[in-house]
Amino acid sequence: MQTDPNIRGIEPVLPTTDIARDLEWFEKYMGFKYAFGDNMYAGVVRDQLCIHLQWHANTPEDPLLGGSVIKIFVHDIKPWFDEFVERGTIKPEKLRMNTQWGTHEFGFYDLNNNAIFIVQDA
Repeated sequence: MQTDPNIRGIEPVLPTTDIARDLEWFEKYMGFKYAFGDNMYAGVVRDQLCIHLQWHANTPEDPLLGGSVIKIFVHDIKPWFDEFVERGTIKPEKLRMNTQWGTHEFGFYDLNNNAIFIVQDA
């Protein structure tokens, strides 16, 4: 795969119905800290990662949609896994080693049913 030096990264935007609640959840269960925003749109950061949260009313006119998936790729999954077990984010049996698709990974859902996976190439 080629690397484009002009690309700096990707910052997913996850839907939410409660920005303040989710800011607390991302800090407690993932170690992310508030970076910017208000009660309609906010960002959380951890190291060089940034996730945006966007409020939706969850009505037919402004659906939450949910079901988004993000994957955070890391070089060493063990410290992430140990931290998230300690935080109570996941149970120890969630770690999947040597998957059929060549990864070690674990995943969980945030409060809006968005799937978050931490992945290491096997």
